[in-house]
Amino acid sequence: MPGYLFKFESIAIEGAAPLQIRSLLNNQQFFDLHGEAEALGISSAFWPLFGLLWPSGQHLAEAMALRPLREDESILEIGCGLGLASLVAHRKGALVTASDCHPLAAAFMLENLRLNDLPPLRYCHGNWATPNLAIPPSLRVPKVQGLFELIIGSDVLYERDDEAALPRFIERHAAPLSEVMIIDPNRGNRSAFSKRMSGMGYRLEETPLKSLPLALPYSGRLLHYRRD
Repeated sequence: MPGYLFKFESIAIEGAAPLQIRSLLNNQQFFDLHGEAEALGISSAFWPLFGLLWPSGQHLAEAMALRPLREDESILEIGCGLGLASLVAHRKGALVTASDCHPLAAAFMLENLRLNDLPPLRYCHGNWATPNLAIPPSLRVPKVQGLFELIIGSDVLYERDDEAALPRFIERHAAPLSEVMIIDPNRGNRSAFSKRMSGMGYRLEETPLKSLPLALPYSGRLLHYRRD
């Protein structure tokens, strides 16, 4: 993959075997030779973020490692980035669809599946902010389709969502009886999101999260919404 510098790490996940992960070396990596990021509305500042390891993503992976999975339960990860949670659930045998709007997320997912000796995992393009924006033909991936019993995401409440784009995306893809698990590092948009989820029939349970071992101090919550 020309134009980028990588690093390879073994990531400890409580309740699961470590994951071997290829990520971008740092947040200075940017190479958009064919203008795919620009076509999707991704700025150079935001471009590298998908390919970095974030504590919220590790917390979501641990939540999936510790959560019992029902047989044939359908799971969608939104804004997956490197997709640690999808990889953990996939390794447990779950029916997982990972999704992101970044043009390189699929390629990183494919490499990290290979590094962990895992079989293919379904990946789709998921863009809740501008769902009608055309996908560059070079991506060769379908858009998210269908309904899911569990929708998960980490650090997806990073900006104000006055148009309720994310809740509407969730509503389009959530089964009538469903759960939504979001890891939020206390970014300040939680209350508005939870209010909209309540209007869609979900009840909320919040769990404070502690810092990960050997990591920088972390403050966040697991937001667990249920609708039945």
